[in-house]
Amino acid sequence: MKLEEFNSAEAETAGELLHTCAPIASWRAALLARRPFGSQQELLETAEELAAGWADQEVDAALAHHPRIGEKVQGSGAEAQASRSEQGNLSEDEKARQEWVQANVAYEEKFDRIFLIRAKGRSSEEMLEQLHQRLENSPETENEVRRGQLAEIALLRLKESVES
Repeated sequence: MKLEEFNSAEAETAGELLHTCAPIASWRAALLARRPFGSQQELLETAEELAAGWADQEVDAALAHHPRIGEKVQGSGAEAQASRSEQGNLSEDEKARQEWVQANVAYEEKFDRIFLIRAKGRSSEEMLEQLHQRLENSPETENEVRRGQLAEIALLRLKESVES
């Protein structure tokens, strides 16, 4: 979608696009309220600024249906398609999938939530290494890291969805 189309689209249409980027209602509403944007850069900067204020509960709710890294992505909606594209063929390699199952269990036992990382542009090995490093984080630090990772995902999706 072109920026001009995003700026002039019905709130429901533009909101659906934003929901695919990050299913956080407050973020979506604030971005819609700030339209029109003069450039893609302004849109992305505003989106990043607003994402910095996400509460832990908003991030948790946004990730309630997010697939674990290494699992086969379920569903056919836009968000599932984006996750499938970002994770690539991770779930097809049985050895890697088993490593991810074990690592996800360790992460979930420590933090009581799924591991989230921006997968696009990263190898399975790099993401797995990040998971192991993040197991050393305190819960508070990890909440900040997860929020940042969700923001990175949202901004990448937004940049790909709304062209200048």
